[in-house]
Amino acid sequence: MASEKILAKKQEHIAELAESMSGNKTFVFVAARGLTVAQDTAMRKELREAGVTYKVIKNTTLKRVFEKLEVEGLDDIFEGPTAVAFCDEVTTAPKILCKYAEDIEVLQVKGGVVDGKLASVDEIVALSKIPSTEVLYSQVVYGLLFPLTKLAMLVKAVAEKKEEGGEAPAAKEETEAPAEAAAEEAPAAEEAPAEEAPAEEAAAAEAPAEEPAEAPAES
Repeated sequence: MASEKILAKKQEHIAELAESMSGNKTFVFVAARGLTVAQDTAMRKELREAGVTYKVIKNTTLKRVFEKLEVEGLDDIFEGPTAVAFCDEVTTAPKILCKYAEDIEVLQVKGGVVDGKLASVDEIVALSKIPSTEVLYSQVVYGLLFPLTKLAMLVKAVAEKKEEGGEAPAAKEETEAPAEAAAEEAPAAEEAPAEEAPAEEAAAAEAPAEEPAEAPAES
């Protein structure tokens, strides 16, 4: 009776683990025996702050969990003490664990599971080299905006070059031309009335004044 209770408890534990792990994109398995307390604490803290769950689980339990998750081919990985890190983002767990594995000799990456498929050590390492999602998004946005940015810079450079060369825009020349023509024609229009004087007035002004008639001589 006691063994049945223990078996039921194990099955319940396996079901809970399988439920907590389902839906995650990436699992990384490592051999973590031999880490100092300081190393283990620092690594767990960084994983936790990045949203990665990290657990040390018995191999027999892990096998049952991944059987429930319908992932095969993990028997070679589940040999010796194994810890698993998992999250719903592809590159985060590989990045952190591979970084620590480079600095800590006893920490070894054993492989992983990505999108439900077995991943080798080399594939996990390759994932650790990929930029994060935020960096990839920024690179894509930059790639989309770069042609527009380049065009704007080119237009600005051309405009600045024209200004330095003293060339005025065509629109400005067209605006100034009518104004100059109007200024030249204005005096002629104002002087016209002064030049035109009635012919009679001119004649009267030029004719000599009449002398008074002489009186008749006395006899």
